[in-house]
Parts: sequence; C-alpha cells; structure tokens
Amino acid sequence: MSGSDRDLVFAALADEHRRLLLDRLRLENGRTLAQLCIGLAISRQAVTKHLNVLEEAGLVLSRRRGRERLHFLNPVPIHAVAMRWLQPFDSLSLGALAEDD
Repeated sequence: MSGSDRDLVFAALADEHRRLLLDRLRLENGRTLAQLCIGLAISRQAVTKHLNVLEEAGLVLSRRRGRERLHFLNPVPIHAVAMRWLQPFDSLSLGALAEDD
C-alpha cells in the first residue's frame, strides 16, 4: 500500500458518518443506498458523497444488481493500515503513564 493510498484510508476514516457507514456494512454487507440511509441525520446525497470517498479509498466496493447498487465492506485497506501504523503502538509500554509523580 502506497503512502497516498494510506492517506486516502486515514482521510476516509476521519469522518464519523463514514465510520458509521462502514460499521453498518460490517454488520450487514451488501446494502443498498436506501438501506444505508435509514435513520441517518444526513441527506441521501451526503451519504452518496461519503460512499464515494470510501470507494476511492478502497474501503467499499459496489456492484450493480438490476436497478440497485449494492455496497460491500472491503477490510483489506483497514487491515493494511492497522498492520503498518497501529500494531507497532501495541508493543509500547504504558508503564510510564501509570507512574506517580
């Protein structure tokens, strides 16, 4: 994964609405736009824009089924970012934070 690809993933994950869309797809993959919009406080057009950002980052893949477009979570970019950027922080000692002054 290139640096620019990682930047797209981090930028996509930075927005709470996009993270919510990813959570919904994680719970039930292959949802339509209408299904993803249910209960959201943002417009259908805003959801479409967020899905486009997620697709550009490779986090969501879509496929047409008749007149509908189904959206699927692609966890590969999240895993790649986690392995490269987040996992190394797991090995850091948190003891310094627990020490009294």
